[in-house]
Amino acid sequence: MFHSETGVFKTSYAADMALLPLPVARWAVLGIALFFLFVVPLVFSAYLLTLVNLVLIAVVGAIGLDILTGYTGQISIGHGGFMSVGAYTAANLIVRLGVPFWLAIPAGGLMAALIGIIVGIPSLRIKGIYLAIATLASQFIIAWTINHVTWISGGIEASIQVPPPSVFGWKLQTPEQLYFFLLFFAVLAIVATLNLMRSRIGRAFIAIRDQDIAAEIIGINIFRYKLYAFAISSFYAGVTGVLYTYYLGIANYEQFGIDVSINYLAMIIIGGLGSVLGAVFGAAFITILPEATRLFLTHFGGVLFSQDTIRTLVPNLTLILFGGLIIFFLIVEPEGLNRLWRNIRNYFRLWPFSY
Repeated sequence: MFHSETGVFKTSYAADMALLPLPVARWAVLGIALFFLFVVPLVFSAYLLTLVNLVLIAVVGAIGLDILTGYTGQISIGHGGFMSVGAYTAANLIVRLGVPFWLAIPAGGLMAALIGIIVGIPSLRIKGIYLAIATLASQFIIAWTINHVTWISGGIEASIQVPPPSVFGWKLQTPEQLYFFLLFFAVLAIVATLNLMRSRIGRAFIAIRDQDIAAEIIGINIFRYKLYAFAISSFYAGVTGVLYTYYLGIANYEQFGIDVSINYLAMIIIGGLGSVLGAVFGAAFITILPEATRLFLTHFGGVLFSQDTIRTLVPNLTLILFGGLIIFFLIVEPEGLNRLWRNIRNYFRLWPFSY
């Protein structure tokens, strides 16, 4: 069988709880690592590397939101606001104090985590749509504060130019150089979250999501762990904002509007709530979808539409696809792309048998 588990024995709890318990899984991860380390930077063009870089940044943010919404069950529509907190915190540290990236990135995440804790305090008493509205309010409050407090953003334009990150005096400017920079943080976010969800904190998150009253009865401090979830999710969002700032070379509040928060919510819904792999799938899907739509209409839409019509149609069609796909996955496959992958994987685990 392709994914045989026969003959794999575990003699300790550590072996049973290993991240990759099966040899075939370890070989698969090794193959994926070699592909991303050697094939992608050597074979992909600058255009494709740019798309991959944007996917890597989105992966960090999507995983952060999935920790809060997918694993803990706390709905948030203010993810873009926390990203802007991290972006402007790092931008001010970089420009005013000359802080290197290895300090600016965690500093941006920690400031976003602090704001996330403040926003998460009402989460003990409100949930569902009411919590979503509270996080939506935080999105607008953060945007207004950044846009009107001059010592944060520099004035009404609210833009701060940021130099590229530098490693041992070597500035990372090309898509290939930034690719390895972003790949490191994406892999770090994936591995950290996989281990977090196997820990006591991660199990508490899942218990709160499944039934918060029962979780409290068995001794889980609901308020504390909800704040943990907001803090960790906001930290990921802050780091994502810093990565966007480094990649684009500028911190601007318009990069982190309400549409960004909705896009990240779409990522985890389409990818599959409560799954790290689903967040990766969703981040890749939603990031590539607008460009794939544009390329499709550019090459095949000329039969029905003029070029001017195509340029107007692309953003509208992308929004239609966003809404349609969210509705489709909520109705047909609530567990998203991750569930489809699990069905394929389970099929090959049993192949050629049908049971």
